[in-house]
Amino acid sequence: MRALLNPVIIKEFGLVAFRPGPELLPHFYRGRMLLENEPDRMADLPTGEIPAARQPLAEDPVMVPVFEHPEVIQRAGGLTSLEAWLLRETGCQYPHASYHHHEMVTMRHEPGALRLCWSCDNKVRDHFTVELAGIARANLVAWVLSVVRRGLGFDDSHAVTLPELCWWLTFNKLAHVIPESVARQAMSMPPQVIQSVTREADIMPSVPATSIIQESAKQVVKLNVDPDTPNAHMKIPKHKRLILPKYIEWVKTQPCMACGKPADDAHHLIGYGQGGMGTKAHDIHVIPLCRADHRALHADPKAWEEKHGSQVELVNRIQTKAAAIGVLA
Repeated sequence: MRALLNPVIIKEFGLVAFRPGPELLPHFYRGRMLLENEPDRMADLPTGEIPAARQPLAEDPVMVPVFEHPEVIQRAGGLTSLEAWLLRETGCQYPHASYHHHEMVTMRHEPGALRLCWSCDNKVRDHFTVELAGIARANLVAWVLSVVRRGLGFDDSHAVTLPELCWWLTFNKLAHVIPESVARQAMSMPPQVIQSVTREADIMPSVPATSIIQESAKQVVKLNVDPDTPNAHMKIPKHKRLILPKYIEWVKTQPCMACGKPADDAHHLIGYGQGGMGTKAHDIHVIPLCRADHRALHADPKAWEEKHGSQVELVNRIQTKAAAIGVLA
């Protein structure tokens, strides 16, 4: 709950009073509240509860299969999390009752769940209707979008866009649930037009947008761990250099860690005993650099590190990023 309230300052007692009204008063029984100054963008809003931003994606029927997909629901926290989210608010969602008890419970109904009072729960428990399904679906969609907003660092005043939703799905390894029409829209590709009658010579094969997204979402490098490798049992094991061409290519797509410009090279760590005579460090120990900074580093590593930081720290930073977004797994 977020609200704009006018404070009443009582200077003599050092107190500040608020009058939230009967609709918002139950929220104050939950304990401490967060106070902050009114942002400029809300200056024209009336006093009272701040309405959540309208979510256009919630009204798009094409997106319904995405929100109802079992993997999406599970990744968002499962139906138990949905029920807990529903109980954060008050008010029975069953519209056909003249009396509502003040105690709230949840009832699961395909494809999600509803918030009901004790009285209405006894009436509609185990009933399955189109109307109840519509309410449950609306709750499910609103909950998933709230999880997406929170995951992307937005508050309730933000309307989730299609590219943001696709990014959240891709980041959570759910790119395969994105429909083709949605993928084309997110990638600004023209809608696919299928004519009823066409000549074979006019058919132009194209790569589906979903394939492009799923290919982009694939992890770049998979590191295998073998704790009982035969080489480990040798008295003087022969060291092998770790070669990761896909990781090197990914590093080159990152901005230069010295100046922020597009990188040209993947610089291998030098001066820390990682390489050997005529041998580079492992491909995992690289950082993205533009050509100018790469040359400057090799010309005077000490001066370069004094200006831009330790190579080891930069290697750790790019490895952490790669692991966090699934490039290394």
